[in-house]
Amino acid sequence: MALNERSKKILHDLVINPRITSTTLEKKYNLTRRQLGYSFNKINEWLLIENLPQIERTRQGQFIIDQSIFTKVNSEDRPSVSTPVLSERQRTYLIILMLISREELSLNHFTFELDFSKNTILHDLKQAQAFLDEYNLTIKYSRKSGYLLEGKEFQVRRVLIRVIYELLSMRSGSEKVKELASLSSDELTQFTQLIERFEDKLNIQFTDEKIETMPYILTLFLRRIEKGFVISTFAVKHEDVSNTKEFQATEEILQTMNIPEKERLFITLHLLTTNVYRSEDLSEEESMGEMVPAVKQMLQLFERSACIYFQDREQLVEKLFQHLRPAYYRIKYELTEAQPIQDSITRELKEVHHLVIRSIAPLEDYIGQKIPENEIIYVTMLIGGWMTRQGESIEKKVKAIVVCPQGVSVSRLLFNQLKELFPEFVFLDSLSVREYMEYELDYDFIFSTTPLTAEGKLFTCQAFLDQEDRLRLRKQVMMEVQGYILNDIHVDHLMDIIRNHTSIKDEKALVEELHSYVHRDEESSIKQSVQSKDIHLDDLLPAEHISIKESVPSWEEAIRLASKPLVRNGYVESRYVEAMVHQARDPYIVIAPHLAIPHAAPEDGVKKVGMSLLKVEEGVSFTAEETVHIIVVISAVDKKKHMHALMQLMNLAGSQKDRNRIIESNDFKEIQDLIQTYSTE
Repeated sequence: MALNERSKKILHDLVINPRITSTTLEKKYNLTRRQLGYSFNKINEWLLIENLPQIERTRQGQFIIDQSIFTKVNSEDRPSVSTPVLSERQRTYLIILMLISREELSLNHFTFELDFSKNTILHDLKQAQAFLDEYNLTIKYSRKSGYLLEGKEFQVRRVLIRVIYELLSMRSGSEKVKELASLSSDELTQFTQLIERFEDKLNIQFTDEKIETMPYILTLFLRRIEKGFVISTFAVKHEDVSNTKEFQATEEILQTMNIPEKERLFITLHLLTTNVYRSEDLSEEESMGEMVPAVKQMLQLFERSACIYFQDREQLVEKLFQHLRPAYYRIKYELTEAQPIQDSITRELKEVHHLVIRSIAPLEDYIGQKIPENEIIYVTMLIGGWMTRQGESIEKKVKAIVVCPQGVSVSRLLFNQLKELFPEFVFLDSLSVREYMEYELDYDFIFSTTPLTAEGKLFTCQAFLDQEDRLRLRKQVMMEVQGYILNDIHVDHLMDIIRNHTSIKDEKALVEELHSYVHRDEESSIKQSVQSKDIHLDDLLPAEHISIKESVPSWEEAIRLASKPLVRNGYVESRYVEAMVHQARDPYIVIAPHLAIPHAAPEDGVKKVGMSLLKVEEGVSFTAEETVHIIVVISAVDKKKHMHALMQLMNLAGSQKDRNRIIESNDFKEIQDLIQTYSTE
């Protein structure tokens, strides 16, 4: 994390003069009390990252600063007072700024303002055009008009937002922007005050970097409007923007300015896409009401993949919502090309990022399109920070991958069996051998159906695990994880050690408790979960839970129809069905060709353990490549009670012959007989 220019200046002022007061700093930098407070929050966040004590502020507006802060700040190189040499990238952005903000530009204007040779500027103009190609904008030159920018105004505004952000991030950038775009401090102050009125009206607080960039952006928007460069058309639904509180506030605050309606919509859209640092009751807004459930479903998918449980979940949902609400408008209206932040994903966050990508589907369904990488990285950083705060780390968990060259569906079946067999492990991916050879994430164990030259610990297994396979594999793996098998520990030997070091009040009771503890071994716990005599597949799938349909209009409707017996008979609440609908695009629910097992978390509304089966004769499209004919909905109250029945279902799924018998049959009794056949295993 790097401090912005204002926070750097304030920190240096404090180091030079620790007796300086808040009031003095507010006057010196023309700040409100809130803006100064925000800068101190940023300074203290930076100090925390640098492992330094935070600065405390007294009620009298004075500061308590630890000596280590003086040492740190004074040891860093002070900025040179000489004019910095502009890089090629910076010159490119400055040329684009001049094209957007000025007219009748000649080559001499560029060479004079940037202080570089004509040949260098001609090269930079080519670089600028390469940058603008992405926005379908063109740099034209004529003797009469000089250099100018041609293309749709909406695209010019997109470029303007990007360029201002980039330029204000560079050293002395604000001075350079004011100079080249002829912006006065009075103009910028006026718009800063307008933005603060907007914040007060909506009871929100924009992030500090946005507060710094928005006055420049809005001033240049107005300049272009005054010169006749207005947005005539752009792909925004009027009601999407005009129904928001932001639009109403914009109308009120800008009412004295002569701004066309489409421009007022665009300015509102810019405000809607701007990140906020704080908001009050933003998630209660009716127009975004369905986003919060989508955020919660995304978190549930992540928890399942990462084997964690989020504490203070509502606070995390609120933080994610505050980021995702502006992201929604950025994504929908193609305004999301903010600064590249790929480098922000540290090695520790790579696995978190990978699992976030695997869990993001509910949000993509809500927005209606794919979420760009930059926006997903922000989500990763928020979730990763929350995990650190509550002491969670994927680094500390056992991470595994599955390698299976026998096709996607068989791989998924094995992946699901292993996830159920080792619920305490984080399973990152199911891979082909070729994908495994190029795999970049760190892992501890590899489960493979084929011999490999492996970097991690390799366990070979069958694609379809029967009861004995599961018992053997669990024991073998846990021996590797724990370093021992509980069966090898003898209570008599333990008692000898205990007698040598202490007196025992009730030796018989101690022997019984130790025996009970030692023999809660892995094998018995596995037998309890995968060899239960209590619940078989036919117990959970009685005839009245089986239905057949010729066709269904969609995957979502198929889940609802398949779930009807469970809802009708009180196994699940209707909200459980909707939870499955929103998160059922997880590819691993398709456990075999044409067979899927949608399910959600027990807390989503499960009353008791059960299953229901829907057969769709014509099939239903799950993805462009995958058609499903058999849908088995599972309502699981925990990770154990349904396990034996699930393994029996896995065995059925592994038989192509018997899967096809169900797909081709219209006889309820034949399907039930087949289920009973697998229920005896």
